Amino acid sequence: MLALMLLPVPLVLVAVPGAFAGGGTRRWFGGRGESQRADAQAAKDAAAAAFYELDTAQRDLRISIETITAVDASPGARRAVDDFAALGRRIDEVSHAYITAVDAYDLDRDDLEASIASRARGELNRAKDDLLRVKGELEQFEQGLGPLLDKAETQLARLAPAVERARAALLSASNALDAARGSGLRADDLAARLAALGPELTKLNQGAGQHGVAETLQRADRVLRDAEAVRAEAERLPERAAETDKRLVSLRTRAQALWNRAAAVEPVLSELRRRFSAACWQDLQHVPEQAAESVHQAEGKLREAAQARAEQRWADATAMLSTVRALLNGADEAVSAAGDRLNRLNAVSKDPEAEIQRTRFAIRDAQRLAMAGRHTPEPRHARPLDDSVARLDRAIEGLEGRHPDYWHFLTETEAVRASVARVVEMIREDRGGGG
Repeated sequence: MLALMLLPVPLVLVAVPGAFAGGGTRRWFGGRGESQRADAQAAKDAAAAAFYELDTAQRDLRISIETITAVDASPGARRAVDDFAALGRRIDEVSHAYITAVDAYDLDRDDLEASIASRARGELNRAKDDLLRVKGELEQFEQGLGPLLDKAETQLARLAPAVERARAALLSASNALDAARGSGLRADDLAARLAALGPELTKLNQGAGQHGVAETLQRADRVLRDAEAVRAEAERLPERAAETDKRLVSLRTRAQALWNRAAAVEPVLSELRRRFSAACWQDLQHVPEQAAESVHQAEGKLREAAQARAEQRWADATAMLSTVRALLNGADEAVSAAGDRLNRLNAVSKDPEAEIQRTRFAIRDAQRLAMAGRHTPEPRHARPLDDSVARLDRAIEGLEGRHPDYWHFLTETEAVRASVARVVEMIREDRGGGG
């Protein structure tokens, strides 16, 4: 005790705490040194918070980028990916600087000097500021992604419903096909088309993760469209069979009727030859043979159509029935032409004046229209009307003689009226445009 009392006072004050507190006690308390340690620890905590926030923001943004790239392959999307990669490199740089600063200083050391704590605080604050700056860049970049992300999310929202609709359409098509077969219809072509959609369904089931969102959406739309077409045709198949049967019966009946009508053409031609000049009927000479040939060809096509119907080759049956109809239409027109010719020649031979007055009335009506509101008509209106008058006069002169060509007279008056009608239309168009 006496020896201790003889020591200098400052040494005693330093030695006593160590003697009671043990070797782990720090060498100083409070004051500027402890404040520097606390400031450095606060800087470390702030930098850690900034690092965590940046890491979280980067991970969230990566999900957005992956959403965009899963859907969008546009140049804008590719630029976004490149820009995100560049941001990632800057994030790596500031993160590395932060981790280096943290690893460089042990702020819990007992013998931490105030100067080291101050230096640690400065480096950690700089690391925090860099982390916050890059986080700001990340947030700005994220704002610019809005349109691309909205578009991608919209497509993703369409994905599941689109796939489900495609599956439902395939099921409906399959059910409709089963119903058609249940009624005795084979529907082999529809079955083949439905079977061809099987691989597409497999790819739909594999999902967008394997085939991409855009491709999966396109596939779903295509499957939906094709399956609905198969379903519609399968549902209509019984009706189509009934329509085909009905057309076969109707066209057979019509062909038989045309045989009878074609046989009646020859007496009509005989009367035409007896009563009128050759110019009135010579173009009808071959009508009986032509009509008979058309009906014969139609009956052959009818047999082929019936065979296609029996084999349920619906497209072939429909095409052949269309050919039959065209052949019968041609025969019908030819047969009708002979009877119509005789009727018209009979009428004009009894009273040609009615045809003449009808044509003159058309000319006079056009002339009045051409003169309306004018002292003289437009030459381009008057000239064809004058020509029409002269043409009608020549047609009337052709009726003189023992065997006049009444057919030429009829065709001429029809041509005159057609020419006059064109002039009337021209006048109305001109005045309508000028008004």
